[in-house]
Amino acid sequence: MLPRTVPEIPSRAVGARRRLLSGSAAVVALVLGLGVVGTSGAQAWSPSPQHGDTTLTPHTSFAMAPDGSSGATVGGENIPNIDSVKKTIATYYGDPGTGIANTTASPYISQMTAIVAAEKAKLKAEYDQARGRGEKPAIVFDADDTTLMTYDMEVADMHFTFNPAEQDVWVQGERFPATPGMVGLVNEAAAMGYTVFGITGRNDDQKAGTLGNLDKVGYKPFTDADFYTKWTGVGASQQPSYITCATTKCTTVEFKANTRKHIESLGYTITLNVGDQFSDLQGGYAERSLKLPNPTYYLPSPDLPGLSEPALSPRTAFTMAPDGSSGATAGGEGIPNIDSVKATIATYYGDPGTGIANKTDSPYIREMRALVLRQLPQIALTCFAEKKLHKNPAIVLDADDTTLMTYDMEVADMHFTFNPTEQNVWVQAQRFPATPAMTTLVAVAQKSGCTIVGLTGRNDNQKAATIANLAKVGYSGFTAANYYTKWTGVGTSQQPSYISCAQTACTTIEYKSQTRKHIESAAGGHYDIVANFGDQYSDLIGGAADRAIKLPNPTYYLP
Repeated sequence: MLPRTVPEIPSRAVGARRRLLSGSAAVVALVLGLGVVGTSGAQAWSPSPQHGDTTLTPHTSFAMAPDGSSGATVGGENIPNIDSVKKTIATYYGDPGTGIANTTASPYISQMTAIVAAEKAKLKAEYDQARGRGEKPAIVFDADDTTLMTYDMEVADMHFTFNPAEQDVWVQGERFPATPGMVGLVNEAAAMGYTVFGITGRNDDQKAGTLGNLDKVGYKPFTDADFYTKWTGVGASQQPSYITCATTKCTTVEFKANTRKHIESLGYTITLNVGDQFSDLQGGYAERSLKLPNPTYYLPSPDLPGLSEPALSPRTAFTMAPDGSSGATAGGEGIPNIDSVKATIATYYGDPGTGIANKTDSPYIREMRALVLRQLPQIALTCFAEKKLHKNPAIVLDADDTTLMTYDMEVADMHFTFNPTEQNVWVQAQRFPATPAMTTLVAVAQKSGCTIVGLTGRNDNQKAATIANLAKVGYSGFTAANYYTKWTGVGTSQQPSYISCAQTACTTIEYKSQTRKHIESAAGGHYDIVANFGDQYSDLIGGAADRAIKLPNPTYYLP
C-alpha cells in the first residue's frame, strides 16, 4: 500500500500504477544508498511525535535537571525554549520588554510580599524560643537577589550573560534597588533583637560599595563587622583560618557554610538563613532556611561531604506556555531557570561551553538523523509517485535551523540575544553550516522527483548569499526562481500581490502560508507541496502543504 499522502490512483492509470510500484524499490534503494541509516549512537528515547503531522503547538510540560544533563536525553522539543523562558521571566518581574523590572506591582512582588509576611509572623516566636534557651538569635542574609535586586543589571544591561567587570560598576555605583519586602523584614528582625549578618559571594573590594548600597535603600542593621565578603587573595584579603576547602578554590557552599559555622562559634544561633540560591543555604549551621525565588541565574555548588539535603534542591518539572504568560502564575521556582536552560541546550548541541556546537556527534545530530530516517521513505515515495503522475511535487524548506544551522551565531556570537546587523554579517559571509542530515533529505527528495523550494524570513537583500551558502555546504536544487525571501519595502523589493495581511507588518504565518498557497497556484508553478519543513511552528501553520514536519530548535522562538 502506498503512503497515505500519495493520492489514490484512478483505474485509467493502471499502467502508471504498475510502473509506480515497480519503481518504489528503486526509491528505497536510493534512500539507503545515500547513507541516511548511518545513525550510530542513536539515543534511547524516541523523538517526539510533534515532529510529524500532529497539532502544531509547542510543548508546555518539561522535565529538566538543573545541571543541564537533560539535554542528553529529552530531545529538542522537550527543552524549554530560551525565548519563551525569557518572556516568562519578564512577565514574572513585570518587565514590559525593556529589561527593567516593575518596582510597583508584578507577580514577583506579590510572591515576595507573601513570603515576607509569612516570615514576619514567625519572627517573635522564634526569637522568644531562642532567648528562652539562653541563645543569642541571629539571621543571615545573602546580598544579590536576597537583599538587593539585580534584575535590571542582569537583563537590561547584561542580557542574561554575566559580566564581572560590569557587575563591579553596578556594585561600586550602589545601583541596586532593594529586593521587594526585604527592608521591612531585616529592619523588623533587628528591632526585635536579632543580630543580622550578611554573607555574600561579592568580594572584599566590593564590601564598602555593598554596605553603602544597603544603607542607601533603607537597610539599617548591616555593619562592617557582621558582613562577610569573599577574599580576593590580594594583600590582606586572604582566606580566613576558619574556612577549610577540599581544593584551592573554595565552593560557594564551603565558603558560606563554614562562615555560618564561624558565626555560631562566636556564640550566636542562626535561627534563619535566607538566600536566593540553594548554594546559599546548603551545608547546615542554621535552624531553618528560606529560599527566595530567582529564575534569572543559577549558581550550583556541591553540598559538604556527607550531607544530603534533598529539600534544598531545584525543581525539575515545569509547566510553561510559549508566550510567557506562565510568569503570571507559576511563581519563581516554577519558571525554568535560564542558566539551567542554557546548560541543557549546550548539552543537546554538544557544546562544551564555548558556544560552538559539535559538528560530529551530539544528541541534536542523532535526533536529526533519526528524524530524517523516519521521514525520508514516505517523502521519497510520494515525490516519486507524484512525479510519475505529473502532479508536479515539491518540498518547501525554511532556511535558519532547517537547512542552515545558526547555533554558533546565536550562542558564541550573540549569546542568545539576536542582533540583526550581526546576523547579516553571517549571512553575507555564508558562514552557516548545514543542518545535520538535511542535505541528504534534500538530495533524496530531489532525485525522487520533487522540486526543492526555499521559503525563509531572510530578506531579498540576503537571497543571493543564502542560496550560495546552501550550495557551499552541499545542497543542490535551490534556485533563485524557487527561493522565496521577504521583501524589504525598498525599491523593487515590495510585498507581492498574492500576500495580504491584517496589518502593515505581515506575521510570519501570513507571509509563509500565503506564499505556499501561491506556490501551489498556477501563477506560482502549480506545485503540490508534499512536505513543508521548518524549525518554528510559524513556519508550518496555515496549511497549503500535505505534510508539516517540525525540526527541533530550543534556541529561539518565533511565534
